[in-house]
Amino acid sequence: MSRILSYGSLNLDYVYHVPHFVAPGETLASCSRDVNCGGKGLNQSIASARAGATVCHAGKIGPDGQLLADTLASSGVDTSLISLSSGPSGHTIIQVDSQGQNCILLYGGSNQKITHQEVNLALEGFGPGDYLIVQNEINCLDYIMEQGAKKGLSIVFNPSPIDEHISTLPLHLVSLLVFNEIEGAALAGTSEEGQILDILRSRWPSCQLLLTLGSRGCIYDDGTQRISQGVYRTKAVDTTAAGDTFTGYFVACLAAGMDAPSCLNLASRAAAIAVSRPGAAPSIPTMDEVRGSTLSLA
Repeated sequence: MSRILSYGSLNLDYVYHVPHFVAPGETLASCSRDVNCGGKGLNQSIASARAGATVCHAGKIGPDGQLLADTLASSGVDTSLISLSSGPSGHTIIQVDSQGQNCILLYGGSNQKITHQEVNLALEGFGPGDYLIVQNEINCLDYIMEQGAKKGLSIVFNPSPIDEHISTLPLHLVSLLVFNEIEGAALAGTSEEGQILDILRSRWPSCQLLLTLGSRGCIYDDGTQRISQGVYRTKAVDTTAAGDTFTGYFVACLAAGMDAPSCLNLASRAAAIAVSRPGAAPSIPTMDEVRGSTLSLA
């Protein structure tokens, strides 16, 4: 089985449950507040580990971030490549409304303090056959991608949150691009899903493309086939970690040597279970839970 190096963000999530998202000029009382561990990097690492993969997380925390490392370790993630910054860890302020939808305010903190020396150290023990997962919540992304490619790793990139910085990255080095409709439209310059895939396929012929479509499922395109996967029916409680759960599970299943349809199916089941639970990392299911679920397609 291939190993996974997840080089990504580590955030403390301050989650406020509200009747509706706060409007400009409005003061709104929240129903409750929870403090959870999150960050797209942490969530995807935990999802991959709970899916059964061998995962090492590289990233950076501040003096306030020991809970983040402990949470990863408790899910079986190797945390030996997490370094310490003198400044605060990354954190988010998350509003979750009565329908389970969320909006997120992000502060990068230590996630934006990664150095080239730390990247070199993290990549030392990995090589051909291994996977490198990155997202757009840390600095040094171009260097991480370039050095990972030189070592022969298969690079998985989730361009979230999407911004103008994405266009400066060496995306031709990416092996698997996992993105949603908004990110796809920004990358391709069109909002029609078929055209998004066609344009990105012509731009990066050897890249696997995985377009997630929310309640309409997802589409996978590897250049030889285009596969659609529906979503599994569940009651939405909190959608915060749904996309990260899907990505982590999909990569873990790839690393285990499964075919694309099996990877899509298990990742979709895992995401549905995550949506039915509160929180980010706490909502991510184990592979035993996913395989034992009795969910039906919507």
